[in-house]
Amino acid sequence: MTTPNIAVGVLSDRIPFSRARDIALVAGGAIFVAIASQIVIPLGFTPVPLSLSTFAVILTGAALGPVKATLSLSLYMLAGMAGAPIFAEQSSGWESASFGYIIGYILAAAAAGKLASKGFDRSIGKTALLVIACSVLIYAVGLPWLMAFTGADLVQGLEMGVVPFLFGDAIKGAAAIALLPATWHLIGKSK
Repeated sequence: MTTPNIAVGVLSDRIPFSRARDIALVAGGAIFVAIASQIVIPLGFTPVPLSLSTFAVILTGAALGPVKATLSLSLYMLAGMAGAPIFAEQSSGWESASFGYIIGYILAAAAAGKLASKGFDRSIGKTALLVIACSVLIYAVGLPWLMAFTGADLVQGLEMGVVPFLFGDAIKGAAAIALLPATWHLIGKSK
């Protein structure tokens, strides 16, 4: 087992490399997102609940890097499609108004991982860009799916699938913006 150079890479690179490590990280990321997906606030005016999923997706992506994050969120999606009740509100399957957001999670996790591997999770400013990019990717896939699933036009779609979530996403984003650079700072002190 070897320990990668900490000057580059992502947080999970701090753990000595092994196949078992990678399998555990991929499965652990999927489990983390599944647990965060159960912390929800249902909103009566939209079929999409407010959850901590996006927060978990961004942290998972940044911590695992693009390949393991993509595998982790793909595992999450496939397990939910296969019937595991791991999507928000213990739902499963692809026939829901919010499934497009789950597809967006894969893109967002990959982007977070790629940006983190380039050091975008080590300062507040760059982490803010990482969070914004990931949020845009999630909405870019989730909103069209929601509109197609519900028959909503663009204004209705924005009212159901974007606007109600902006404040919560800002809070979750601020938490990620504080947590990721702080973790790197603590790791730097421990060496």
